[in-house]
Amino acid sequence: MKSLLLFLAGVLVGANLVYFLVGRGHRDTAAAGVAVRNAADATDAASASPAPPVVPQAVRSPPPSATPLPAHDRSDAVAPADALLLPVAGIEASQLTDTFNQTRDGTRRHEALDIMAPRGTPVLAASDGMVAKLFTSVPGGLTIYEFDPTRTYAYYYAHLDRYAAGLAEGNAVHRGDVIGYVGSTGNASEDAPHLHFAIFLLGPEKQWWKGTAIDPYPLLAKRSQAQ
Repeated sequence: MKSLLLFLAGVLVGANLVYFLVGRGHRDTAAAGVAVRNAADATDAASASPAPPVVPQAVRSPPPSATPLPAHDRSDAVAPADALLLPVAGIEASQLTDTFNQTRDGTRRHEALDIMAPRGTPVLAASDGMVAKLFTSVPGGLTIYEFDPTRTYAYYYAHLDRYAAGLAEGNAVHRGDVIGYVGSTGNASEDAPHLHFAIFLLGPEKQWWKGTAIDPYPLLAKRSQAQ
């Protein structure tokens, strides 16, 4: 009888132990499965999400120079004598008279060179350049303002009888081109036709009517028409 009871007790204990071990195995397997599924879901989510955009670094301009370049000062510049042609056909340098410092109307300084010549004598471009302005004024009559190629100087031709055919503002002209004809328009005397020729050092604004006057006589007096 005692042996039977011990046998039954052993069977019950073994059954519980087996149940415990089997249940624990199921729980461990389920937990491992959940962990595997969670890892797989995380991997899929990472693959599905787009990669963050790569933001390029800003392109930087080179830093400005610490020391600005100085402005070119031409306050003491003079017109290049070797570039100028005596601007009236047939007139020799020996025929010129310096009229730059003479007065007009009693008080006004002339600031130009009067080149006497018969009416209709061709007026020549003194330098290469561009016709900046064709203008008619009370004192100057028919006039031409020419800028040199660097727009440093303006050459002013006044009292013209007429312009050369086809001359227009913006035209390029070359040294020696006929641009007009000697006359006495404006306030010039009818019986004394001449070319009023002036040179101006232009300011930074490049205003055709405004500049610092330069005496043309020293630049032309030692030159001949053939040069």
